[in-house]
Amino acid sequence: MKKITITDLITWKQQGQKFASLTAYDASFAQLFEQQDVPVLLVGDSLGMVLQGKSDTLSVSVDELAYHTRCVRAGSPNSLLMADMPFMSCATPEQACTNAAALIKAGANMVKVEGGSWLVDTVKMLTERAVPVCAHLGLTPQSVNIFGGFKVQGREEEKAEQMVADAVALEKAGAQIIVLECVPASLAKRITETVSVPVIGIGAGGDTDGQILVMHDMLGVSANYMPKFSKNYLAETGDARAAVAKYVQEVASGEFPGSAHTFK
Repeated sequence: MKKITITDLITWKQQGQKFASLTAYDASFAQLFEQQDVPVLLVGDSLGMVLQGKSDTLSVSVDELAYHTRCVRAGSPNSLLMADMPFMSCATPEQACTNAAALIKAGANMVKVEGGSWLVDTVKMLTERAVPVCAHLGLTPQSVNIFGGFKVQGREEEKAEQMVADAVALEKAGAQIIVLECVPASLAKRITETVSVPVIGIGAGGDTDGQILVMHDMLGVSANYMPKFSKNYLAETGDARAAVAKYVQEVASGEFPGSAHTFK
């Protein structure tokens, strides 16, 4: 796989070419994913749940994210690698810059921040200082205690309008990718068509520019439960490499996600 950049993702959006993404946490799986042409990898704070067995992501530290980012970069030198900014690592723009620098130095090409327009100043400061940003809207797991659980977001008209406004504001501030998690497919389609940056969905229907799944969900080995929006590709193929290849192909063709994996 050639080295993937944000320019590639923008070109794919303009051409209507859908792309697959996965979370990764170690060198071995990162290498496997790159060998199967997965262009975008995310070192997610989901590691708190799928690796550490916690009930949420809130206890994950910047140091832990940096460690796993180094591991993934070692296995996948050519993917566009994003790393999560964990809980309270963006409390102020200045704090965000310090923490983002640690993740970029560890090998990330971009950091992902959870939240709406309140992050505009933070995104501006990061991008002005050469730190590319992915903005995460919808179900933002770090806000689980505010939401009262892991719930679909944006079904109410007022909240849907706010999410559209947040996406526009964050793009204007400099965000180069937007992730939408657990939002109605119609809202995700609207946001994807409104912004010019690539939009990656997870539980956001099939009209986003790309898809992302937690690798443990895609392989059917998550310890807690299988989300509605995911699909067990290992059960269908019996081989990890074939499972990843099938996922990549089904995203590219538009077969995944289907109606069974979509919220209305």
